[in-house]
Amino acid sequence: MDNIGVVFLSEVVGTAILVLLGCGVVANVALAKNKGFGGGFLMVAIGWGLGVYAGVIVAYNSGAHLNPAVTLGLVASGATEFGSGVPVTFLSVLVYIAAEMLGAILGAVVVWLAYKQHFDAEPDAGSKLAAFSTGPAIRSYGWNLATEIIGTFVLVFVVIAFGGGRQGEAGGLAALGALPVALLVIVIGTSLGGPTGYAINPARDLGPRIAHFLLPIKGKGGSDWAYSWVPVVGPVIGGLLAGWASVVLLPILS
Repeated sequence: MDNIGVVFLSEVVGTAILVLLGCGVVANVALAKNKGFGGGFLMVAIGWGLGVYAGVIVAYNSGAHLNPAVTLGLVASGATEFGSGVPVTFLSVLVYIAAEMLGAILGAVVVWLAYKQHFDAEPDAGSKLAAFSTGPAIRSYGWNLATEIIGTFVLVFVVIAFGGGRQGEAGGLAALGALPVALLVIVIGTSLGGPTGYAINPARDLGPRIAHFLLPIKGKGGSDWAYSWVPVVGPVIGGLLAGWASVVLLPILS
């Protein structure tokens, strides 16, 4: 298998692991009759952080982007190469993003399989959707968008700063290291995650939302497509801004 094929598979599996563990912890906390029911937001933040840790370990060979905002942020930073020596081209960017989306959908499907009886037993459609995708604590699209931009900016800027993924060097979450990036995701969740549930990753939100829409989940209700653009557009903007900012700020700060 050539490098681009290895990268595609690496990103699919890594993102699937990330979403399986991340959405899995939300299902454990949100769905009734689970042993983790009511575990709280801190449990969710820690679970997502450690889910990222596992995904990065699995997808190290591709640079473990696991997130279109990271991929686009590296492009904006001027990187000329991704993981496994794959050059940055329009095609390679599409391969990364397609793999991340596919992995996110697959991970969400496995969460549904693992919690099938609990989805069936849960009477609240909102709790079922929460296990798949994010939603705002206070719905205000402009402010929700700003929160997602800020959270994703922090994620991608720090990844670039520590990972060396700028000015032509290969990078991604793997370049930062699995444990540091896990801690970074946890602190973003605990500090900036309250208003929107901190998607900070278009694939993480859109992929499971598509799975929610397609799966035969008993009493699932709607997939809240009216909000779905926020956790896609916000992270994309935040990632691009972080990439551009890294070109100006990181040479000064380093």
